[in-house]
Amino acid sequence: MSTSVITPSTGQNRWNHLHKVLSKPGPFSDEDWVPGQDTINALESSKIFGAGGLGCEILKNLALSGFKDIHVIDMDTIDISNLNRQFLFRQADIGKPKAEVAAAFVERRVKGVKITPYVGKIQDKDEDYYMQFKIIICGLDSIEARRWINSTLVGMVDLEDPESLKPLIDGGTEGSWLSARGQARVILPTLSSCIECQLDMHAPRPAVPLCTIATIPRQPQHCIEWAHQIAWQEKRKDDTFDSDDMEHISWIYNTALERSHQFHIHGVTFQMTQGVVKNIIPAIASTNAVIAASTTSEVLKIATSCNPYLENYMMYAGEEGVYTYTFEAEKKADCPVCGNLARNMNVDANMTLGDFIDSLGEKAEAQLKKPSMRTEEKTLYQRFPPQLEEHTRPNLQLKLRELVEDGQEIAVSDPAYTIDFRFRLHFK
Repeated sequence: MSTSVITPSTGQNRWNHLHKVLSKPGPFSDEDWVPGQDTINALESSKIFGAGGLGCEILKNLALSGFKDIHVIDMDTIDISNLNRQFLFRQADIGKPKAEVAAAFVERRVKGVKITPYVGKIQDKDEDYYMQFKIIICGLDSIEARRWINSTLVGMVDLEDPESLKPLIDGGTEGSWLSARGQARVILPTLSSCIECQLDMHAPRPAVPLCTIATIPRQPQHCIEWAHQIAWQEKRKDDTFDSDDMEHISWIYNTALERSHQFHIHGVTFQMTQGVVKNIIPAIASTNAVIAASTTSEVLKIATSCNPYLENYMMYAGEEGVYTYTFEAEKKADCPVCGNLARNMNVDANMTLGDFIDSLGEKAEAQLKKPSMRTEEKTLYQRFPPQLEEHTRPNLQLKLRELVEDGQEIAVSDPAYTIDFRFRLHFK
């Protein structure tokens, strides 16, 4: 019996089949598409930016789709729990930065591709950085990060400069084998529905009653929430907690582990700690592959104009078999990012300002963790600087009806975002 060894293609031969596809029209080609060398050049010269937990699949797909200049951001290091689904990593890579290891792996396997890694947060970069790219593709596992890049790209659009509009291709996955699901979407900032328009589709995790956390934990998540919400305030109240600081996450994990031993609760892991604190929902490899393929396909279509791109939302439901459906998500006039109207919000006039501020973290249409707010005439509460916080702190005890009028508009800011959120308060 003879044995054949399949080796990766090198040189121009690797792209022959792709170039053939881009050199002739097909039944689904756009009527205005001009196939040939110009389209191939457009593909190879496109500078693409990618970030997030779907990175391994997306990075591999982009490189094998003919893109030659790819930049990737990821702030995490490789953990042993990543090895079962993030196939660019090996046992020896544990503890190393994901972005650097993934970039080096793909460059070794796909000759001619240049991948520039950055170890850090997407928030570390300014508008000038993002302006250099043709397309932004995200597989982020954080709603907060999604909202940040979404608002940044919307804010970059200059109506007199078409190059300032950077298409955002977003993908996300969640669920176990029996409930796997995901989504892919195409966002044209200011032109189509954005992430903030459908924020209520990503409702925050239901809060665990504080009495359960403090006295009778029953689940490993309760121990983690106790370490995060109570133990940190008691033992490290002078330190501002940062969910992206590995030392902080490690402290929460070790503290939660001690509490779980006290109550004979099993299951507290470092990965679970990250998920609970950062509100990250884990996913499985097969779902990641489906969504990464879909998002990469949209990037290819936009870069080459070879086919109409997604209009504009695709849902995948793994529990139904391989079932997908697409629809056009509504662009909302009262979206705080891409709209021009204040969002209506019904509130109890007798609620204190402090309670209202706390409620903004749980409301599906807001999800703001550290809000400050003001009306056109006055500042209601300002967290920073400390002098202004102290000056506005007494307002927290006042009722809303004592501070604002029914139907009045307020502006809310949060240090996690670059924009103000506008809400119009209506008393119940």
